[in-house]
Amino acid sequence: MRDWLQREPIVIVSGRGAVLRDAHGREYLDANSSIWTNLHGHRHPKLNAALRRQLTKIAHSSALGLANEPASLLAAELVRVANPELYVSRFTFHDRPSGEAEDVKRNLVRVFFSDDGSTALEVALKLAYEFARRTGRSRAPKFLALDGAYHGDTVGAVSLGHIDLFHKAYAGLLFKSDKVMAPYCYRCPFNRASPERADARDYRQCNWECVSKVERKFAAQTKRGNAYAAMVVEPLIQGAAGMIPQPRGWLQRVAEIVRAHRAQLIADEVMTGFGRTGAGDHGPRTTDHGTLFACHQEGVQPDFLCLAKGLTGGTLPMAATLTTEEVFGAFLGEYEEFKTFFHGHSFTGNQLGAAAALASFEILRSPASILARTRLERVLREELKSLWALPNVGDIRQVGLVAGVELVKDWRTRERFDLRERAGLRVCEAMAKRGVLTRPIGSVVVLMPPYCTTSAQARRMVNALREAVDEVLGRRARR
Repeated sequence: MRDWLQREPIVIVSGRGAVLRDAHGREYLDANSSIWTNLHGHRHPKLNAALRRQLTKIAHSSALGLANEPASLLAAELVRVANPELYVSRFTFHDRPSGEAEDVKRNLVRVFFSDDGSTALEVALKLAYEFARRTGRSRAPKFLALDGAYHGDTVGAVSLGHIDLFHKAYAGLLFKSDKVMAPYCYRCPFNRASPERADARDYRQCNWECVSKVERKFAAQTKRGNAYAAMVVEPLIQGAAGMIPQPRGWLQRVAEIVRAHRAQLIADEVMTGFGRTGAGDHGPRTTDHGTLFACHQEGVQPDFLCLAKGLTGGTLPMAATLTTEEVFGAFLGEYEEFKTFFHGHSFTGNQLGAAAALASFEILRSPASILARTRLERVLREELKSLWALPNVGDIRQVGLVAGVELVKDWRTRERFDLRERAGLRVCEAMAKRGVLTRPIGSVVVLMPPYCTTSAQARRMVNALREAVDEVLGRRARR
């Protein structure tokens, strides 16, 4: 904060597509989609038109005891895309073979709107907690999350987090949640691959010890007679932990463990949702949009799906928590029973946000957008390969249109930079001088461009990163 006060900030005044402009007329590429929110680029004409149309009707009205048209249509669209194999009609299940009963049971057919990623997690947390109590699954519900987890900055979401730098100061305010080893392959203590293979994508050599630890954690908690209410995960890749991807199969294996212990799975797709992790080449749950949610790439359907950031295409704050009819039913009762879900937000179901989100879905399903996302993912993957030549690049991690480049003191030893050295910050400052804006996570530089980013713009982002690493950390090449 003192650094912020000592210099003039970059003041953004306008933007179009992947380009931002500041108060001095300088242009920058938005290489982190305005902190992971912007899907289609700034001032997208279809999003702007949807907002203008809605403004001629109404900007907002309360959702307390009322409904509105845009939010209702958006809820229906979310249910459709969150259940690629949906077998519901007006929330009444069609007959299905008995072996598929569990799939039907997990259809995400109820939507609760809120404001941002933190509130989406708070909703899921409170629903899962009370559901576990009311159904007798747990007398004192507890939650399990991954080491390095970040799920937001409200008190409940912070309680699920396990990054000391962010969360330790507030320990006295929080409830306790358990953590389990995350599949951080590059720094896995069980990884038997040699450091010389660090620039190959097959460096992971293991026996799924990280999955075994999840199994032991659940077994130990069940043995105590108080099973976990839920496990919370960011599917396929942990964001604020350092853009850490999960090896293929991890999510599916962990989901099976969660189910076996009668717990629920909360998928935090605040960052990973709406096509951000790519189309995927495995898992049956695809739609005419491609694969919009990371968990579906492994054929996993959660009990709670938490969405925000890109929901409105990056125009307005809005979030949604999707859950099952079974969870919804636990809060139904006569008025005098007071079983309702006592939780709400002033701007729940905001019409402007819902209108923008509906327009965003139209863009997402368009052939042009699907092609652009596929092309951008491929170009980004090819361009990032050039960074392996830098001695201070330890790992390059990419899942779809999410990339993290981990900076180290030496690629052979994988020695970390101390946070006080500000390696990531200094590299990003050098990128800004080259007209590319992003923010690091410690010593991991993030590239997460809007879907409208051209191949030339993507190359410029990677080139700026390469030149910035050379400038800040040295100009030696790997041998």
